[in-house]
Amino acid sequence: MSVKGRTGYFLRQGGRCALHLFPVLLPLVALSGCGADMPGFMNPQGQVAEAQRYHFWVVIALVMIVVIPVIIQTPLILWRYRYRGHAVYRPKWYMSRWLDIVMWAVPILIVAILSVYVWRQTHELDPYRPIAGDKPPLEIQVVGYDWKWLFIYPDQGIATMGQLVIPVDRPIAFSLTSATVLQSFFIPALGSQIDVMNRMVTRLHLKADHPGRFEGKNMQYNGEGFHRQRFITRAVDDDAFDDFVQRTREQGQPLNQSAYKIIAQKGDNRDAARALGLDTHDSDAVIRFAPVPDGLFHIIMEGSPIDWSTTDVSPPQLGATRTSVIQTPPDDDTSSASDPQSSSHQHKEAQP
Repeated sequence: MSVKGRTGYFLRQGGRCALHLFPVLLPLVALSGCGADMPGFMNPQGQVAEAQRYHFWVVIALVMIVVIPVIIQTPLILWRYRYRGHAVYRPKWYMSRWLDIVMWAVPILIVAILSVYVWRQTHELDPYRPIAGDKPPLEIQVVGYDWKWLFIYPDQGIATMGQLVIPVDRPIAFSLTSATVLQSFFIPALGSQIDVMNRMVTRLHLKADHPGRFEGKNMQYNGEGFHRQRFITRAVDDDAFDDFVQRTREQGQPLNQSAYKIIAQKGDNRDAARALGLDTHDSDAVIRFAPVPDGLFHIIMEGSPIDWSTTDVSPPQLGATRTSVIQTPPDDDTSSASDPQSSSHQHKEAQP
C-alpha cells in the first residue's frame, strides 16, 4: 500500500473512532453545565469564577491538540498491529527528521503558550487585588475552627456561623485566619480558593453578580470532621442584606466568654448550635451573634489571651466607641502608648 493509501486509511479509521467516542463524550460535556440549583465551578456566579472557568476551557482546548490524536491513534495502532493481524511487517525503518521535529515542536509550543497565558492570568486574578466597583467593599473577617467557620462583620457588629450573607454587586474584602491548623477557604461559584493559616492573615476579594445560594467549604483536610466544614453563602440585594443585619442584631446572642468556649471546641455548626441551646432542625445550622467584641479577629489571629472581664458585649450605641478585647500588660502602659509597633493590632500577613 502506498503512503497516500495508508494516510487515507488512517484518516478513515480515525473518523470512525471519533464517531464512536462522540456519544461517550457528549454526556460529559452536558454534565459540565448542569446544577443550576446548586451553582459551582461550571456555573459561575461572580466575575472571578467566570474568568477561571474561561481559563479552564482555554487550557483544555490547547491540551486537546496533543491528547486527541493520541486517543484516536492508540487504539488504531493496537488494532492494526495486533497479533495475527494483516499489517505488513517492516523490520527496516528510517528516521524521519520532519516527523521528529513535529512530534517535539508541537508539545513544546503548547507548553510555552500555556506557561505565558497562565502566568499572566494568575496575576490578573490575584486574590489580594481589590475588585473595582461602584460601591465600597464590605469587610468580612473569617476565622476557621475545627470544623466550622466564623464570619465577623466588624462594621455591623455582628457575626454568623453556618451562613455567609453578602450583598449582590458589591465587592467583598475578606480577611482570613485560622484558630487551629491550616485550612483552605473556597466558594466554588465565586472562585479563588485560598489557604487560611494560624497566626497569619490572608486576604481574598470576591463579588457575586447574581442573587442565589452557593456552597462554601474547606478544601484542606484538618481532621475527622473535615467533610462537615461547610457553609451556605447567600447573595442578596441591598435591602435584604440590611434586613439580615437588623434581624441578627435583634435575634443574635452575645458572643461572650461562654459562647466563645463552645465555638472553640471541636465540632461542626450543628454541634455548636446544640451546645448553645439553639434549634438544630435548621438544615443549615445557622448561628447568629450580636454584639461581637471589637478586635476579636486580631486577638484570635495573634493568639493573645482575651480579658473577658473588661469586655463590654452590650449592643453599641450610636456614636459610641466599641470596646476592645485586647489585653494590655499592666507594666507596659507607657511603652505601649509611645511605641506604635507594640500595638496588638499589628499582625503578620501572608504573602499572595
